[in-house]
Amino acid sequence: MVQNVNMARPLEFDRSKAVDRALVLFWRKGYQATSLADLLTAMGIARSSFYTTFTDKRSLFIECLELFSKRTLGMLQSACAEMPPIDALQSFFERSFTSLRGAGSARGHWGCMLVNTVLEMAGVDDDLASRASRLIDDLQPIFQACLEDAGATPARAEELAAMLVLFNEGVRVSSRRRLPEAQNLQTIATTFRFVRGNIE
Repeated sequence: MVQNVNMARPLEFDRSKAVDRALVLFWRKGYQATSLADLLTAMGIARSSFYTTFTDKRSLFIECLELFSKRTLGMLQSACAEMPPIDALQSFFERSFTSLRGAGSARGHWGCMLVNTVLEMAGVDDDLASRASRLIDDLQPIFQACLEDAGATPARAEELAAMLVLFNEGVRVSSRRRLPEAQNLQTIATTFRFVRGNIE
């Protein structure tokens, strides 16, 4: 019996784990500073498997950006389902400076992969920067829904949600500055006192 030589060979590695490792590397080092050799080492795969599965570094990076966004949105949605709406929003920001660092992880100093990409790629690769920017904007409808659940009018919720998107970018950049945790948490607390005081 003649075998079909064109049949796709099964993957010889765990694709999801490989993508997770690539995401962590891109998040820590950025797109440009991450070489193919870095990726192959981190992912534990051969060059041929990389090109067969992911096509190229750029395609893999875009997949990692989208996965990072999906996980970020999931974390926010889970908080909104488990806590009062404004508490959930405040917790979303505080986790950058408490849960990650409290677990002894350096990731608390890495900022946000999406924000990092906008800063790194704007004017260098505007398509990647725009992709990351659009994914950041996906936070706004969730912010707005939480604010409306807390009693804000739709117009006020939209206004405050837009402010929180910009605040989110600043918080993520601030996390890379390695400022004292208390200073960052105080800024978040101050911001949410303003939010609570401006819900109508």
